[in-house]
Amino acid sequence: MNGLFASDHWDGGALRISSAPSYFKMFEQVIARLPHSIIEQAAEELLVAYERNRTIFLFGNGGSAALASHFACDLGKGTVRSGEPQKRFRVLALTDNLPLLTAWANDSCYEDVFAQQLRNFVEPGDVVFAISGSGNSANVLRALEVAHKFGAFNIGLTGYCGGKMKNLCNLCIVIPSENMQIIEDLHLSVTHAIFSVVRYRLNQNKRSEFVVGASSAD
Repeated sequence: MNGLFASDHWDGGALRISSAPSYFKMFEQVIARLPHSIIEQAAEELLVAYERNRTIFLFGNGGSAALASHFACDLGKGTVRSGEPQKRFRVLALTDNLPLLTAWANDSCYEDVFAQQLRNFVEPGDVVFAISGSGNSANVLRALEVAHKFGAFNIGLTGYCGGKMKNLCNLCIVIPSENMQIIEDLHLSVTHAIFSVVRYRLNQNKRSEFVVGASSAD
């Protein structure tokens, strides 16, 4: 046992979940260890990118691919105030262009499917948000290397001890668990927390603009 868990059902380092209560007990234990300050920093970096009109790129494999699309939807649409003209988030999930993704996988290799897309678009100051449960997915690592080379700010969302991607990120949110299902559950929760903070801050700034405008008009 590595000290992350207070449970006694292990097999080769992997936790055996024998019942729903045992799953949620473990879930609660991991929640108590979440790196809240790093999650807050990630929200701040997205707000900086928004203010500077930079682009946010998201990607991952499997469940992480679905989360990349989900998070892009939250940031791109969920931050828009209905009926108001406003600046919007420039956000793109590299998992969403299936023809391009499969073309690179077929003609080059699967390790290039995100890196080659980034080469078309990424610029200094952009944010690259990589999602990997293990932190060791080869195509995620290669994309982070390209992003670093082009001067992007790399944010990682991972589990276990961070994997290889931790050293390729300017900021890395590590879910302190070795259970992939709990890691993926909390990846969604983390992105929802970031989105909620970002939306709140944008709305607060908008209200401040109204107050300043009213004071100036007076």
